Amino acid sequence: MSFLNRTLNQSEERCPEKTSIIQNNKKLEKLAAVIAALAIWQICASAIGNSLLLAAPLVVAQNLLQLCISLEFWSTILFTLARIVTGFLMALAVGIIFAVAAGRFRIVEILLQPYIIAIKSTPVASFIVLFLIWISSKSLSVFISFLMVLPIVYTNVLQGIKSTDGKLLEMADLFRVKWWRRLHYIYVPQLRPYLISACSLSIGMSWKAGVAAELIGIPEGSIGEKLYEAKIYLSSSDLFAWTVAIIVISILFEKLFIYLLKAFFRLWVKS
Repeated sequence: MSFLNRTLNQSEERCPEKTSIIQNNKKLEKLAAVIAALAIWQICASAIGNSLLLAAPLVVAQNLLQLCISLEFWSTILFTLARIVTGFLMALAVGIIFAVAAGRFRIVEILLQPYIIAIKSTPVASFIVLFLIWISSKSLSVFISFLMVLPIVYTNVLQGIKSTDGKLLEMADLFRVKWWRRLHYIYVPQLRPYLISACSLSIGMSWKAGVAAELIGIPEGSIGEKLYEAKIYLSSSDLFAWTVAIIVISILFEKLFIYLLKAFFRLWVKS
């Protein structure tokens, strides 16, 4: 694999223009796919001819722009963003700690297995209703996001630990390499792709589950409350506008977090 990566990197260095053309083509393909999706949306809206059932893309864009110039829109975004990010970061920390403990001690993995399977298998609606009994609706999205992210992080990181090269560990044992050198040169490089993959998968899940929790709990000042009001007043343009806002913020947060995570690993390798 390393030989293949070196070969690809050397090829890119030799042909920068070709690499740039390929990247530009990929961007054009993505742009064309978005334009095609908007065109199909417009055709469906025109065919239905009822903005209550399906608002046209232009109407949704105008509605979203009107929302963006209001302070209430940004306070609502911050309310939901703060809680979902908190739940995600908590699950990331706890998932890594649990995975390291399970990788080190077999008994921990056995004891955690029923909980992880239960969290994976239980419908998110059941957790939402259960937590509504225990905690306030304002904190609901924190714990629901936490529960949806935890199994993904735990499973991926544990898999990464188990996939560590046994010969490297034997060599480290033979030469009595200290634990922090093992962490620096063996475990962190090994876990890098697994952790990035886990974060990339779980960020979208945290937003879906967190907003769903707000939609059921309806905490005041949340995105879930705005979606609920759009349903009550049969305003599909508001519903789509808030949905587009959720998608954009979720993607931006994912891109930013993955960028920072990769930057952290690059600094770790250089240190």
